[in-house]
Amino acid sequence: MQLLPLLLLVAFFPGGDNEEAFQGPTSYHVIQISTFANSTWTQNQVSGWLEDLQIHGWDSDSGTAIFLKSWSKGNFSNEEITEIEELIRVYFFGFIREVRAHVSELQMEYPFEFQIIAGCELHPGGDIVSFFRGAFRGLDLLSIKYYSCVPSPEGGITAQQVCTLLNQGIIDIITKLLYETCPRYLLGVLDAGKADLQRQVKPKAWLSSGPTPGPGHLLLVCHVIGFYPKPVWVMWMRGEKEQAGTQRGDLLPNADGTWYLRVTLDVAAGEAAGLSCRVKHSSLGGQDIVLYWGHRTSIGLMFLAVMVPSLILLLCYALWFVRHW
Repeated sequence: MQLLPLLLLVAFFPGGDNEEAFQGPTSYHVIQISTFANSTWTQNQVSGWLEDLQIHGWDSDSGTAIFLKSWSKGNFSNEEITEIEELIRVYFFGFIREVRAHVSELQMEYPFEFQIIAGCELHPGGDIVSFFRGAFRGLDLLSIKYYSCVPSPEGGITAQQVCTLLNQGIIDIITKLLYETCPRYLLGVLDAGKADLQRQVKPKAWLSSGPTPGPGHLLLVCHVIGFYPKPVWVMWMRGEKEQAGTQRGDLLPNADGTWYLRVTLDVAAGEAAGLSCRVKHSSLGGQDIVLYWGHRTSIGLMFLAVMVPSLILLLCYALWFVRHW
C-alpha cells in the first residue's frame, strides 16, 4: 500500500516540485446542504467534486452514492463502497438526530439550513491535507482540526454548542472519512480517471463586437470556446502590451465538459486598429492563438466554414433532383 502513493506522485508530478507539471485537479470535496424544514422533515443534498467536475451525487431515499463517471469509484471495491455508504448513512442519522434534539437549546427556529464542505487536497510535495468547514445561515460556524470540532468565533454560542454535540457524537465517523477514506480515495480516483482528467482539448476563438458602450466607442469581444483543462489566459493586446481595460467574464461549462470564456475591451472607435486577442492554453504547446481586430482572413475562413457545407448539400440535392426528374 505504501508504494501506490509514490507511484501516483511520480505520474502526476513528473517534474518533481514543478507545480505546472500537473494539469488536472488535485482536490476532492463533498458539498452537503441540510435543510431542516420542521421537526419531522429534513432534506440532505450531497454532491462530490474533483475541483469543478462533479463525479458523485447522493440518493437520499436509498442512502446510496450515485456515480457520474465510469471511474468515480476510484480503486475502491464494491464491498468498500458499501461500507462507506453505511458510514455516511450513520453520519446523516446522527447529525439530524442531534440537531433536532437540541433545536431550542441551539436557539434555532424552523426552517433553517446547514452548509458543509469537506474533503482533501493533494499538494505538490506529496502531502494530503484534509478539511471540513460548516456554515449556518451564511456565516462560518465550525471546522474540524486535529480530530476535533473547532467553533468559529463569528458562530457565537451556536457554534460552540454544535461543536460540543459533534465532539460527543459523530466526530469519530467524520474524522475516519476525512483523514482515512478521503486521502486514499483521492489518489485512487485521480489514477482511475487520469486519461479523462488530463486530456487536452484545444480552444477555438473568434472576435465580434458587443453592444455599443457609448458614442464613439466599440466593445471588442474575444470568444474562446471548447478548451480543457480549465486554466486559460486571454488578453487584449496592442503589440506585446497588455490592455489594462480588458474585462474577463466568468468561465462557463459546456455540455461536453469543456469551457467557454468571453473577454471584452471598451475602446474608442479610432483606436481599435492594431489590437489583437491573445490566447494561451496548455493544449497549444506554446503556440498562442492571436486574432487581430478587423483581420479579414479569419472572417473569410469562418464564412467558408459555414457556407461550403451548405453549398455541397445544395449541390447534392440538385443532382438527386435532376437524376430523378
